[in-house]
Amino acid sequence: MSVAAITYRSIWRWHFYAGVFSIPFILWLSMTGSIYLFRPQIEAWLDRPYDHLAIASERATPAEQVAAALHDVPGTSFHYYVLPREANSASQIVVGRGSKEYRAYVNPATLQILKVEDEDKRPMNVLFYLHGELLMGDRGSNVVELAASWTIVLLLTGIYLWWPRQSQRLAGVLYVRLRQGSRIFWRDLHAVTGIFISGYVLFILLSGLPWASFWGGQYLLAVRTFAASHLVRQDWNTGRNSEVQQREARDANSMAGMQMPGAPTAKESAADGEFGPLNKLVPTAEGFHLPWPVQVAPPNSADGLWTVHTDTQNRPLRTTLYLSPSTGAVVREEPFSQLPLVDRIVDTGVAMHEGQLFGLANQLLGLTAALGLITLSISAIVMWWRRRQVGVLGAPLPIGKPRWSFALVAAIVALAIYLPEMAISLALLLVLEKAVFSRIPAVSCWLGLSQPDHPNAR
Repeated sequence: MSVAAITYRSIWRWHFYAGVFSIPFILWLSMTGSIYLFRPQIEAWLDRPYDHLAIASERATPAEQVAAALHDVPGTSFHYYVLPREANSASQIVVGRGSKEYRAYVNPATLQILKVEDEDKRPMNVLFYLHGELLMGDRGSNVVELAASWTIVLLLTGIYLWWPRQSQRLAGVLYVRLRQGSRIFWRDLHAVTGIFISGYVLFILLSGLPWASFWGGQYLLAVRTFAASHLVRQDWNTGRNSEVQQREARDANSMAGMQMPGAPTAKESAADGEFGPLNKLVPTAEGFHLPWPVQVAPPNSADGLWTVHTDTQNRPLRTTLYLSPSTGAVVREEPFSQLPLVDRIVDTGVAMHEGQLFGLANQLLGLTAALGLITLSISAIVMWWRRRQVGVLGAPLPIGKPRWSFALVAAIVALAIYLPEMAISLALLLVLEKAVFSRIPAVSCWLGLSQPDHPNAR
């Protein structure tokens, strides 16, 4: 058999193994990601009871609204104030205690607390943790990162296997043959779907890695440190622990006296106590017409400046303003354009990953990719089920020792450098295959490392 055929079979084996590991995660991430793409619409629908209030012209001051929220959630401190979405919307006050945060919806006219939500239990936050961490914290983040890394291998090996050997024939390459039996149909559906979505899916996978606790929290941090003349706080979380640390930092940096154990008195309401700066800063923030949600937060550094930050998912539109609490004037501004290059690249990729970079079209593009991934996974399962042999996994049998070209070796090395978790797991698998699995006949046969009694043909 030719060298090309041997190499083809070896790559097919790793494509199969990558699929066995990745497909359950692909299905899960595709389904949860499809829903998360529409987070702005879903959250607007969930908040609709609090966005159409009958509010008179006279309103309580922002400081009084914060005091009311702190009174309703005793023992907490003020973290930030979210500008109302619309003129007749409730104010959203986020308060916290240690690593916990709560969102209070306050009627700005009556100071009535309409709803208090644990931030960790908000539906879209739960979905975010399910999607990125499997509700397992950093350990789950590492599992998802490993699955994403092997999905990248799955797609790249799939493109290699798909690559036309006969350029004059497009059937099964660019379109599905519908009248040549179910076996050809499922194989074509798998190949054609894969080639049409693989480019964007690769982008989705790569742009999702910055959230991973290892790749984003350690690997990317080293790159950012090397590339930037000064390291600024990154604009994305890297696993659950990263978010908890941010919450604890906000809680520790809360201004003295911002805890309100008792109900606000008339005197406190008139003077607005420690929250008085909000009464100047909120109108200033509203005047900038920043993309919602806009957060007004107390100082977190010795300079005593308050911050106004737009937390929009379209991250290139984000900016942070630093305001004087005494005058309400903008002292310093940090727009997206001033972030380090690496951060701007990552933020743009994250915005597109979440479907928020160019509106509904971006959401529909992401949904198409997710549905394509589900189609790929289901067609792969059907093909495996149809050709399976009882008693074995069904991996393609090795037919000789492959000879790797320079280009293929370079691609493997590049992947290993970019995806360290994949490289480590691959090395471990190769060691186990040589030292353990191949030495146990039953295991070797089941994994496809040796010839079963009745081998399957492709």
